Amino acid sequence: MTAAPAVLLLNGTDRVALALLLGRYGMHLTLVAPGEGIPGSYWGHSEAGLEGERLYARLDTPVHSVLHEASHYICMTAERRAGLDRDAGGSDLEESAVCYLQVLLAGQLPGVGRERMFCDMDQWGYSFRLGSTRAWFAQDATDARDWLWRHGLIDAAGRVTGAVRNSASAEPAG
Repeated sequence: MTAAPAVLLLNGTDRVALALLLGRYGMHLTLVAPGEGIPGSYWGHSEAGLEGERLYARLDTPVHSVLHEASHYICMTAERRAGLDRDAGGSDLEESAVCYLQVLLAGQLPGVGRERMFCDMDQWGYSFRLGSTRAWFAQDATDARDWLWRHGLIDAAGRVTGAVRNSASAEPAG
């Protein structure tokens, strides 16, 4: 049996800072007891889960998973957030925006940062055309960045705004 990838887990980060970050977006971090199933988890195991405004995680949940699910919440429409239970849904372009925002949010957390998120996403198996998260982020993520800007989730300088998506403005299918 192969050992799990060495990625940063929730027990190795500042959970207060994480809870405060999520709170700025209207989310509540809810810790689940060790060994218990994580409510709202799409993938199961130790992966974070979403139900409404609650983001569930255990201490063995990877930080990248928490930030990915948080980014789904931030990027989805208010209508989808209202009925959220496990499956965040969304288009391929929105998924790219979620991954991009996940990296930006990592930069807001002490002891995490963008570089660690790049490494953890690669280690976990996120797949990008250019072969690595770092290369994708720097060279191939213009569409994701533009999507986040159009929806008011980042400003023109690429900084997070602290807002959640409020409308389903037109975007290409896919």
